[in-house]
Amino acid sequence: MKLDSILVIGAGTMGRGIAQWFAQQGVSVQLLDNNDDIAKEAIQSVQASWKKLEAKGKFQASEIQSFKEKLSASTWEEIRPDTDLVIEAIIEDAKIKTSVFTKLDSICNEDTIFASNTSSIPISSLAKELPEKRRENFLGLHFFNPAPIMKLVEVIKGHWSKSEMITFFEEWFTEKKKEVAICSDSPGFIVNRVARNFYGESLRIVSNYDVAKMQEVDKVLKKCGGFRMGPFELMDLIGIDINYSVTESVWKSFYHEPRFAPHQLQKKMVDSGRLGKKTKGGFYDYE
Repeated sequence: MKLDSILVIGAGTMGRGIAQWFAQQGVSVQLLDNNDDIAKEAIQSVQASWKKLEAKGKFQASEIQSFKEKLSASTWEEIRPDTDLVIEAIIEDAKIKTSVFTKLDSICNEDTIFASNTSSIPISSLAKELPEKRRENFLGLHFFNPAPIMKLVEVIKGHWSKSEMITFFEEWFTEKKKEVAICSDSPGFIVNRVARNFYGESLRIVSNYDVAKMQEVDKVLKKCGGFRMGPFELMDLIGIDINYSVTESVWKSFYHEPRFAPHQLQKKMVDSGRLGKKTKGGFYDYE
């Protein structure tokens, strides 16, 4: 197995972060989004990030130039069939993800490895409609935001995933200084299953929109719990809509287990369009 070229599907926060990190590892990256303008804007955003990192002395100008040469926006017509790896990083919707992988199956060589960055959907459920060879070359690669900085990556082995492929990625990511967690294929895997209570219990404590209470919960969990960010700060960073979607997915997958249940405050925030930092306002204001 080799990892010289990848395709990232989805140019949102996670997709562009994943693309940036791989380009920094010397991998040739195509970044694709159904909206071509979003893909182009993502490239510009990544390049602006590199410029700031260069100014801070994190990278040399020659390194930045090399990164730029490795990263490009792509359209469906420009996908390289012989790309080594495809990582899907789109909306947390199983039907939409499955349709994307079905389309990719008709484009990519059979040896191309397919991976999903899903936060909560079992990998085997995304692979089950694909041909046998493709199911064997299918796994979960769950990165964390911001992907260029966060060390952890969950490597999820689906029912059909080849063991040697899992070993390959474990060794490859470790060599690149990522911290690898090998996960069983269950809803939420490790982090997002545990995190449902981190968010859910905090929402139940606060109950309604009350900035003072949210600040108190965030402060206690940072000061006493050792977390770098409190739950409300973190939901604002991730996106309250994304957090709510993952919560719903895990809850439904566990047959509406009460401890995983979404909270009405999450839904109110999503319905009002206050989604966190990306909308300049969520549980806190960012104007």
